[in-house]
Amino acid sequence: MGEMSQLISLPMVQLEMLDQSLGREPSGPLYSIFSRKTKRWIVAMATIAGFVSPMTANIYFPVLNPIAADLGVSVSLINLTLTTYMIFQAIAPTVVGDLGDMAGRRLAFIVAFVIYMCANLGLALQKNYAALLILRMLQSAGSSGTLALSFAVIADVAVSAERGKYMGILSAGINIGPALSPVLGGVLAEYLGWRAIFWFCLIFSAAWLIPFVLAVPETGRNVVGNGSLPAQRWNTPIIDLIHSHRHPPKQKPLGSPQRKLRFPNPFNTVRVVFEKDLALLIFYGTLVYLLFILIIATLSTELARIYGYSDLQIGLCYLPYGLGCCASAVVNGHILDWNYRRLARKIGFRIDYKRGDDLAKFPIEKARIQPVFPVTLVGVFAAISFGWVLQAETSLSGPLVLLFIIGLCVTGSFSMLNTLVVDLYPDAPATAVAANNLVRCLFGAGGTAIIESMLQKLGRGWTFTFWAGNLVVFSPILWVLTGYGPRWREERRIRTVEATRAKEEQRERKTVESSLPDARSRHTPSH
Repeated sequence: MGEMSQLISLPMVQLEMLDQSLGREPSGPLYSIFSRKTKRWIVAMATIAGFVSPMTANIYFPVLNPIAADLGVSVSLINLTLTTYMIFQAIAPTVVGDLGDMAGRRLAFIVAFVIYMCANLGLALQKNYAALLILRMLQSAGSSGTLALSFAVIADVAVSAERGKYMGILSAGINIGPALSPVLGGVLAEYLGWRAIFWFCLIFSAAWLIPFVLAVPETGRNVVGNGSLPAQRWNTPIIDLIHSHRHPPKQKPLGSPQRKLRFPNPFNTVRVVFEKDLALLIFYGTLVYLLFILIIATLSTELARIYGYSDLQIGLCYLPYGLGCCASAVVNGHILDWNYRRLARKIGFRIDYKRGDDLAKFPIEKARIQPVFPVTLVGVFAAISFGWVLQAETSLSGPLVLLFIIGLCVTGSFSMLNTLVVDLYPDAPATAVAANNLVRCLFGAGGTAIIESMLQKLGRGWTFTFWAGNLVVFSPILWVLTGYGPRWREERRIRTVEATRAKEEQRERKTVESSLPDARSRHTPSH
């Protein structure tokens, strides 16, 4: 009897773990009801959407000099458009991410792409520097939110055990941007003029938005759960609306809970930054981001100074970096899933690919961070070597080989850390990615503002040694996350559960209080 009472008193999470240890099959709803074909379609569209933000940023690099010459301004003023672009790249996802978590991914995607298309139309037609500066901010506001939404879509449809693979596919799409867009920008600028890059961005975004509105379902778990709850009619793909009109269901589907739309709250993103584990993770990920973005941002101007290359030749020099990024995204995604399975076997944790795993008793921090150490170390050595090879002004083959390794390792470690950001904040993944984006882009804006003066005062070798050395100096952060991260994550889960319970009790109390006057009025005798 005493043993039975102790068993009943166990928390639900511990009872589920006990069920697994006894060999019983876990029960509960599927993590996602979408078929494999539908899931692949959703991931493919999210991958293309994730390509837009880095494509927009990188297609601009090869045309900095032609734009400066055509508008009659200095290159330093054109570099200011990079800084302001990154500032809005940091701020916009705080609004778009919260909108996606609150109202659904579809609405947020549509709003972001409409803003982006309008900005590109204006950029293609503008003829002065002030318009360029302002419209680049608007372009950033539209494109940058798509990145947070794309990561959130993966969290909606993929369980933790296979999330690395899907994140790898998404990261491959994201990293094609640094590979192809500088080449594309160079080709367009060489043969059609620099305005053609904005016409291309406009056409590309329109070609994505049309099939998205027609055929991509809502995936936000706060809106449709695992896909079993119907979305509101305004949030339903047009093809599904036409099909339901022609073939009405025999039984009326259960409606999803009515959700009141509100204005997105950017402070929800700021709160994420102050969570202990996420703060450390985002800070270290920002240092990784700074290393490779500053290399890429300065590559075109440095190659022009050293080798005197044309816009097209400079664009082609970005290819090794982008190819390394694509290779790392696919390979590292499989490495993350392999390490997840390896660690699960080691601790006797049963993986549930259908319903998803309860990570309360799984060291997800260790599973994601362990592969980061060797990958980052190789990337640090490559970045330092890259700086000194440029300093020596050797043949082009040396920088190109090192660019491939930087794309493979530095960008690869950044993608691994992004996967952990989503794992640590499953209830609002778009908001968590937006918080990550907020910090890294603000630091990136500061970095791009000072990188030119650093190169002039310190030289190429010491400049990139400084930025790469930061990853070594602050690497103990990863050890801290591995050791203390699970405890901090559990504390946050308990706070969330208690806050949800308090809100439900308050709602029930208000319902009871509002019904009391009606009850009294029914028992009051009439005169």
